[in-house]
Amino acid sequence: MNSSLKDKLAVLPEKPGCYLMKNKSGEIIYVGKAKVLKNRVRSYFTGSHDGKTQLLVSEIVDFEYIVVSSAIEALVLECNLIKQHNPRYNVMLRDDKTYPYIKITNEKQPRLEITRKVIKDKARYFGPYPNAGAASEVKKLLDRLYPLRKCRTIPKQVCLYYHMGQCLAPCIQDVAEEENQRLVEEISKFLDGGHEEMKQQLTGKMHEAAENMEFERAKEFRDQIISIDAVMEKQKVTMMDTVDRDIIGYAVEKGWMCVQVFYMRQGKMIERDTTSFPYYGDEAEDFMSYVSQFYYDKQNALPKEILLPESSDPDLLAEWLGIKVHAPKRSKKRELVQMASENARIALQEKFALMSKDDARTIQAVHNLGHILGIGTPNRIEAFDNSNIQGTEPVSAMVVFTDGRPDKREYRKFKIKTVEGPDDYGSMREVIRRRYSRILKEDGHMPDLIVIDGGKGQISAAMDVLENELGLYIPVCGLAKDEKHKTAQLMFGDPPEPVELKRDSYEFYLLQRVQDEVHRFAITFHRQSRSKTMLSSQLDEIPGIGEKRRKLLFTHFGSLKKMREATVEDFRQLGIGDKLAKEIISHLRKLES
Repeated sequence: MNSSLKDKLAVLPEKPGCYLMKNKSGEIIYVGKAKVLKNRVRSYFTGSHDGKTQLLVSEIVDFEYIVVSSAIEALVLECNLIKQHNPRYNVMLRDDKTYPYIKITNEKQPRLEITRKVIKDKARYFGPYPNAGAASEVKKLLDRLYPLRKCRTIPKQVCLYYHMGQCLAPCIQDVAEEENQRLVEEISKFLDGGHEEMKQQLTGKMHEAAENMEFERAKEFRDQIISIDAVMEKQKVTMMDTVDRDIIGYAVEKGWMCVQVFYMRQGKMIERDTTSFPYYGDEAEDFMSYVSQFYYDKQNALPKEILLPESSDPDLLAEWLGIKVHAPKRSKKRELVQMASENARIALQEKFALMSKDDARTIQAVHNLGHILGIGTPNRIEAFDNSNIQGTEPVSAMVVFTDGRPDKREYRKFKIKTVEGPDDYGSMREVIRRRYSRILKEDGHMPDLIVIDGGKGQISAAMDVLENELGLYIPVCGLAKDEKHKTAQLMFGDPPEPVELKRDSYEFYLLQRVQDEVHRFAITFHRQSRSKTMLSSQLDEIPGIGEKRRKLLFTHFGSLKKMREATVEDFRQLGIGDKLAKEIISHLRKLES
C-alpha cells in the first residue's frame, strides 16, 4: 500500500457516506456506501479476502469519499454514483427487462394508457404485468367498465367510444373534476383488488335488469362479469390476502450472484425476474446495492410490501421507499423468500452446468484455431471494425475475446481523427497505431491474435503499422465476408492467403462470433455518434436551446425520432416550459416533412 493511501485511511471520518475506489489511470472502478466510512473503507486493506474481492483491491491506488448525514442519503447517493460512473466492479442493473404498467394519467381529463416507463409525473401506476398482452386485456376491460377519456389528444367532435357509453366526451362537454376523480378512485380500487366488489355490483344490476325483463341489458352485465373472471382470475392464488408485494431472494456461488424477484399482485404470482452477474464486494451489501438500484426508478409504482432475506437490511430500504419492507423469520412469507432464494440457487447451478459444457468446446476451438494458424493458443484476441455509413462520422471499434469469450470491460471505441471520408485503410492504420502505441506506453497486455474485419488490404495496413512503425510482431488475420455480409473466409500470412476452415467447425463458429460482435459494437457506436451530431445540429437552430439543455435532451430522449413523437408533458419532466416544448416538437416535425 502506498504512503498516500495510508495517510488518507488514517484521517477517514466516522460518519456515513459513499466511497469511490480508483485505479492507476484515475478511473473509478468501485462505488460503495457505509454507515461508518472509517471502518468500511479500512476493511478493504486489512485481513484476507476471497479471490474476487482481492482482484478489486489489487487495482485500488486511490479513493475519494463523500460524507452525508444519514444511511438513507448514502443509499441514494450510491445509486446516483453508480449510474454516473458505471464502475466495472459494481453490481449494476442492466436494463434490460421492462414490464408493462397500467397508468392513470395526471391530467384535467385523465385517461388510461399502457407504459413501460415509470416516471415522477404524479400519475398512478399499477403493475407490473407479465406481458403487454395481459396489460392490454386489463386495460380493455377497464375501458368498457369506466368511461374515462379515450383519445390521446382531445378531438373536436365525439367519437365511437361516446356512442358506446365508454367515454364522457370532454371534447364537447364539461366533465366535472369530481366525476373524473370518482372514476379514477373506482379504477384504482378495482386494480388494487376490488374487482370482486365490482362483480357483486354487476351481478345485482344483472338480476334487476332480468326482473324488469330488460334482457339485452342483463346480457351486457353478464358479459362484463365473464370478462372480469377471464381477465382477473387467471393466475393461481398463492396468498390469502390481496396485498401487492415483491418477494426477493438471492444465491451466490463461484463469485456470481443470482437475484430472483417474484411479483405478487392481488394475491397471485404473475411474473418473476431473474438476473445473474459477477460480484466483487460483500454479498449482502452488493445484494442491497442491486435492490436499491432496482427500485430507484420505480418509486411511482411500488408494491405495498417487499419481502427480503434475513441477511439484508430491510429497515434502511423501508425508510427510503416509505413502504413496508420485511425480512420475515417465520410463516408463509418466509417460505416465499426461501422459494425465491432456492430458485436463484437452481438458476446459478443451471448456468454453471451450461457454461462448463460450452466452455470445453470454446476452449478447444481457441486451441484448434491457434494450431491451424501455427501461432500457439490465442488466449487473448482483439478484433477491429470500421464504420462510416455514407462517409459520415467515421468511427472504429475493438472487442476483446479472452479464452474464446467476449470480455466487454476491455472493449474500446475510437473516433477517427486523422482520416477524412470513407478510407478503410487509413482508418485501420490510425486505430492500430493508437491502440498499440498506448499499450507500449502503459506496458499493457498485448493480444495473441489481432482479427481485422476485412481482406488483404486491411491486413496489410495493420501489419505495416505494427511491424514498421511500432516494432511489434503480433499475428494478424482477416475475415472476409460474402455477398450476404456473412463470414466467408479466413485470411492469414504474409502475404495474406485464404486458410481452409470447415464451415461446421467450432473454430469457424468462434470467428463468426468475433466478427458479428465487433461489427455490432462498431455499428452501435456509429449510430450513437451520428445521432448525437444530428440532434445537436438540429437543436442548435432552436432559440432557447443551449449546450446544457441540448445534452439534457439527448440524454433523456436519445434520438430525434423519440423527441419528435414526445408530448409537451414529456418535456415538463426536464424543466422545459410548454412554450419551448411546443417549439421543439414543431421544429423537428417540420424537418421531417
